[in-house]
Amino acid sequence: MKNYEIKLIKTLNMQNFMVSVQQEQDIINKSSFPIHQHNNFIVLDLSCENSKQLLNELTPNEFFQRKFILLDTQSKINLQKYLEFKAILPSSEIFYFENDVGNIFVKQVYRTSLESSTNIETFGLWFKGNDAFKDLRSTTVTSRRRNDLYGTELRASIVVTNNDTLHHLDDYHDKHIDTISKVNYQLTNRLIEWLNATISYSIVTSWGYKNNETNEWSGMIGELEKKIADLGASPLFFTADRVDVIDYIACTSQTKSKFVFRSPKLSYTDNVFVLPFDSGVWKSLGAMLMISSFILYFASSTEWKSNLVNVNDPTILKPSMYETSFVLFCALCQQGSSSLPISFGSRLITMICFTALMFLYASYSANIVALLQSPSSKIKTLEDLYNSRIKLGVDDTVFNHYYFAHADEKIRKAIYNDRIKRKDGKENFYNLSDGVKMIREDLFGFHMEVGVGYKILLEEFQEDEKCGLQEIQYLQVIDPFYAIQKNSSYYELFKIGLLKLHEFGLQDRENSRLYTRKPKCSGQGSKFISVGLIDVQPALLIFLYGIGAGFMALFIEKFHFRFKSLVKN
Repeated sequence: MKNYEIKLIKTLNMQNFMVSVQQEQDIINKSSFPIHQHNNFIVLDLSCENSKQLLNELTPNEFFQRKFILLDTQSKINLQKYLEFKAILPSSEIFYFENDVGNIFVKQVYRTSLESSTNIETFGLWFKGNDAFKDLRSTTVTSRRRNDLYGTELRASIVVTNNDTLHHLDDYHDKHIDTISKVNYQLTNRLIEWLNATISYSIVTSWGYKNNETNEWSGMIGELEKKIADLGASPLFFTADRVDVIDYIACTSQTKSKFVFRSPKLSYTDNVFVLPFDSGVWKSLGAMLMISSFILYFASSTEWKSNLVNVNDPTILKPSMYETSFVLFCALCQQGSSSLPISFGSRLITMICFTALMFLYASYSANIVALLQSPSSKIKTLEDLYNSRIKLGVDDTVFNHYYFAHADEKIRKAIYNDRIKRKDGKENFYNLSDGVKMIREDLFGFHMEVGVGYKILLEEFQEDEKCGLQEIQYLQVIDPFYAIQKNSSYYELFKIGLLKLHEFGLQDRENSRLYTRKPKCSGQGSKFISVGLIDVQPALLIFLYGIGAGFMALFIEKFHFRFKSLVKN
């Protein structure tokens, strides 16, 4: 290594720069160069063999990934003119030196595009006499110095699933169609204005999926991978296989796709006939009935032992636990009894029991009426949704088809296989309008992009129908992110520009104009809900079980008396 090179490295190290010295025989081995390391520079002497060939072969992405300090110790070439047609785009860091009256100017060069002329920046001045260095940059952040692209044309790929969207990208009509693309179309235009660039859009019909046979990507990702587009103007979900071919730079649309359904009535998930009282009240009620039965039994036994009753009168309560329990059961149901005690003490006990149970009966009945009108809040997870009686459907979009078909988590896979697929081979995929209509008319859960679906829901639902809406997330993905080419030389410019749009409030403005929030409930209790068969199902079951038990008891009695008559004969 020559003395001037050693001196240069020492000077750079004093300024906290790390310099990598590449051996001449390995200079063509680009893989050995450090990538994306802050303050790590490659010093390249153009008088060395193959150095010019190396610079000619470097792509914009490779220039972006590495930082160079160029020296010309022997060939005496004009570095500014030599670099004029190299693929040095705005994020590149290429340094060279110019002598000026004994001092040395450190300069940088870049191009806004492969078709534009070079732009020269004066980085600093190196005073040879005292080895001092003066920073002449207007700002130390490269992306801030180069955020004016001077009208450079950039290319963006945008996903459009409905042809009519092309007529409404700017006018905010049909906000529920291709909403995420419309939001980011506006943000992309604002980004281009900030960069003082121009843009041309290419229209694709899908975000892009990998063909495992050809190992190629389709749609927007395919255009980014093949360098046809600089920006992906429709955000994408994160997936592991996409990370290798594109760069995600900013979250621009906080949209969610969820199952949305109206809360079912409480009777769909619970037996409303056991809910009015707490378990402690039920236990206390049972204990009271048992104690009262024993007291009434002893009181009636006293009546019979004192010979105060007519044993042939069927209306007088007999001293039997069966009889006393039956009287109190009638009191519990607020029904009369065919047999009653005759003494003052026994009648007082009966009257107190009837009065106490009357208040319990009134409380119970009032609670039942309220509970029959109440929604259930028990369906909170995907497992609850899967086990419920709610029918399920999905918005008919490309990404929903993909994510539901490729679900591998147990409960999500079960929902797709058991609740979305049908026995006839078809699947419960519906267009957005039909799905929202089914939410209104039936006990139906529809998986949709909520910010879009709520727009239709607000137009279709009555005020009281907007109450009790529930959401359950199915997709295991984070919010979609804006994507660009992998290792793009505009990476920092795009990223900072989108972050500024967020800071200035433009991002929130576009999202609020195109996405609809969950409607607020303002009509709770304004509509009476009629009672259906499912609401009284437990009562009907008790009735049917009672009839069955009665017939069984009748059969046993018939058999018993027939058996006794046969034994006597």
